Amino acid sequence: GGQPTESKPVAKLTAEPAVDAKDVPVRRPITVRVADGALTYVKVTNADGKAVAGSFNADRTVWTSSDVLGYGKTYTYAATATGADGKPAQLSGSFSTLTPSQQIRVTVNPADNAEVGVGMPVSVKFTGDVANKAEVEKALAIETSKHVEGSWGWLSDRQVDFRPKEYWPANIQVNVGAKLYGIDLGGGAYARADVSTKFKIGRNQVVKIHTTDHLMHVYRGGAKVKSYPCSNGLDADVNRNTPNGTFVVMSKEPSAIFDNARYGYTNVNKKWACRISNHGEFIHENQDNAANIGKVNTSHGCVNLLEADAKNFFDSALIGDPVEITGSRLGGPVNSDVMDWLVSWSAWQAKSAV
Repeated sequence: GGQPTESKPVAKLTAEPAVDAKDVPVRRPITVRVADGALTYVKVTNADGKAVAGSFNADRTVWTSSDVLGYGKTYTYAATATGADGKPAQLSGSFSTLTPSQQIRVTVNPADNAEVGVGMPVSVKFTGDVANKAEVEKALAIETSKHVEGSWGWLSDRQVDFRPKEYWPANIQVNVGAKLYGIDLGGGAYARADVSTKFKIGRNQVVKIHTTDHLMHVYRGGAKVKSYPCSNGLDADVNRNTPNGTFVVMSKEPSAIFDNARYGYTNVNKKWACRISNHGEFIHENQDNAANIGKVNTSHGCVNLLEADAKNFFDSALIGDPVEITGSRLGGPVNSDVMDWLVSWSAWQAKSAV
């Protein structure tokens, strides 16, 4: 009697996601594995017949995809392996990925390669409401060329901003990554794509105005470099005061049209306008008010400068430069788009969802 021949094991193929799986998350890679054998061929195709990119490990026991999967798509497996018994084994079948109830667009500001001031917040905005704020916040990353303490804060269900505790260090690089594709934003809504930006913080320039002094001081790197005479919001009417608080230059318009029906003026054209709040405050030229500039506060909340000074300041300003206003009876607007610096650091941190 001869010895019974020892049978060699048969290859066993498995896949993740499993065949026939539904609502598969799109961020996790596809893996095809073999036990007791080696993979000879793996192809995963989408509905259009296009192959998903991927690669084998060294001993060809695992194949892993490297492409990101699409929403609401069906993928089909075709894989073969040779078992230790020398015989082929196969895997076939398909799975489908989740379909969002809504695809939400995400944008990030500042834009790529922008140069901005030391008070500039990073803003991530969504075209739909975000319910899963903590999960979203954890997927946001900030890298700086110098260590910066800061925090994300939710200004609304559609906007989360990052603000440093103190102003940004001058002349650093900031990289922002929002890897939000595939994350449930809440209620089955998903981000359409990942977004990122890389930008530079410029020189440190800070504007300081103590409203009752009728002077606007400009500091570079902590040293006073300019003082311009100005006229601020009318002192007698609190609603016309230039509000206290730390604002940032939000936009620069060489020519701006001002309308304020409440105070009886429309279509007034002023030059060299730097917007500092969505509440309607600008630093701008008002040559028509020259008699009061440097002497009396007469504006409707804006900071009026003489034309040459307004142009000089406009040319020196970057979006994101801080403007610190004190001496007014009016507190900072609570509903401004850029209220990141109008609250204390602890109040800002409390706006984080993490």
